[in-house]
Amino acid sequence: MLSKNELRAEIKRRKATYSAKELQALSLPIIERLRKHPRLKAAKTVLLYHSMPDEVFTHDFVEEMVKEGKTVLLPVVVSKTEMEIRPYTERNEMRESNFHILEPQTKAFTDFTSIDFIAVPGVAFDTNGNRLGRGRGYYDRFLKAAKRAYKLGVCFDFQKVECVPTDALDCKIDAVI
Repeated sequence: MLSKNELRAEIKRRKATYSAKELQALSLPIIERLRKHPRLKAAKTVLLYHSMPDEVFTHDFVEEMVKEGKTVLLPVVVSKTEMEIRPYTERNEMRESNFHILEPQTKAFTDFTSIDFIAVPGVAFDTNGNRLGRGRGYYDRFLKAAKRAYKLGVCFDFQKVECVPTDALDCKIDAVI
């Protein structure tokens, strides 16, 4: 089995075989499946993510969920070890972070028990609900606090692997699309 860092490097190699345009095209059927997911449809408060260039493209989907009347939350990196969750209101209120991710400038959202659904990005996922992140533990710490929420991993097919290495700090997700 590959180590976490070896698996991150392998997925990075796989992603590098696609252009940004190809990754956006590959995102369309994934977002369509996400849009139809019964847990998302039933949810009132959702945590999504504003995608980085190598992730399933979510920018338009975030807007769509706001228009549907959902309370949309987005992660904001506040330090090397912590992220906050903040309500998303509109694109023009977003600012680029040090990681070149657009983030909302609203106040931190702390009522984690009210979150119904979380779309979880990651580097790799397996069928046992294990997820490999980028290595900082932002999502693992948060997912443990959002115990009630349904956690759905979102990734490209080439990010699904047979086995993700895990340790005691890793948090499982409910399913992957």
